[in-house]
Amino acid sequence: MLDIRQRTGYLFLAVLVGHVILISAQVQSRSGVRVLEAVTFGFFSRVQAVTSGGINGVRGAWGNYFALLDVREENERLRQQMAELEVRLHEQRALAARTSQLQELLDLQAATTLPTIAAQIIAGNPNPGVRTVTIDRGSSDGLQENMAVIAPGGVVGRVIGPLASRAARVQFLVHGSAAAGALIERTRVGGMIVGVNREPPLMLELISNLADVQVGDLVVASGVDGIYPTGFAIGTVVSARRGDGLYQDITVRPAVSFSALEEVLVVLVPARGVTPLGDPEGGR
Repeated sequence: MLDIRQRTGYLFLAVLVGHVILISAQVQSRSGVRVLEAVTFGFFSRVQAVTSGGINGVRGAWGNYFALLDVREENERLRQQMAELEVRLHEQRALAARTSQLQELLDLQAATTLPTIAAQIIAGNPNPGVRTVTIDRGSSDGLQENMAVIAPGGVVGRVIGPLASRAARVQFLVHGSAAAGALIERTRVGGMIVGVNREPPLMLELISNLADVQVGDLVVASGVDGIYPTGFAIGTVVSARRGDGLYQDITVRPAVSFSALEEVLVVLVPARGVTPLGDPEGGR
C-alpha cells in the first residue's frame, strides 16, 4: 500500500514538473523571451562561465609553469655567460700584466749599453732555503757561469753552473750564500750586500759605525765583485743601527719582487774573475 502511494506521489510530481515546463515554454517574459528559454540560458551560461574559468585557470597555470621554466633556463644561460666573461676578464688582465712586464724588460734592454739577452723563468726550486730558478737560456745562447741577471727593478742574481745547452740556473741575490759589492747611492759609502734567511732578506755589511746611513737610502751595485754592473739597484735600507763591533747592522729590502719574476735579462759580459762568497748550493 505504501509503495502505491509513493509511486502515485512521484507520478504526480513528474506531471506537475512537466506541466510547469509546458507552461514556461508558452509564457513569455516582459522582454519577449520565453521563461523556459531564459531559465535554461541562464543556467547553462553559468555552467559555461564556471567551465571557462576553470579551463582558463588551468591554461594560465601551465603557461606560468612553462614561463618559469624559460626564466630558469635564461638565468642559467646568463650565469654561464657571466662566468665565461669573468674568465675572459682575468685572462685579459693577465695578458695586460704580462705585456706590461715585457715592455718594461724591453725598455731596460734598450736603455742599457750592456749586451743582454731576455730569458723566461721556466722552473723554480721547491726548497725555500735554496732560492734558485731555471731559465730557458743556456750555453748555446752565449751564457756563462757568474754572468749577472737583472730585471727592470734591479739586480736579480747570477748564473750558476753547470749550464745546459738551452737552460741554466740563476741564484737569486737573496740566496743564503749570495753576496755582491754594494754602496749607498747618496753617500757613495761602499760595503757588501749578502743574502740572509729572514725578513728583510738582505744585509749590508762592512759599513763603518761612523758612516752616514739613513732609512730609505738606495743601495746599488758597486761593480767591485766583477759580476754585477755598476749602478743597478739592489734595494733600500729598512733599518740601520750601530753594531757591537766596527760595523753597522743594516737591513735592506730588495728592489726586485722575486716572487713575481717571470722574465729576466742576462748580461752577456763574462765575470772578471771575482766570485761571490759562499757555495752556490749552500745556505747562510
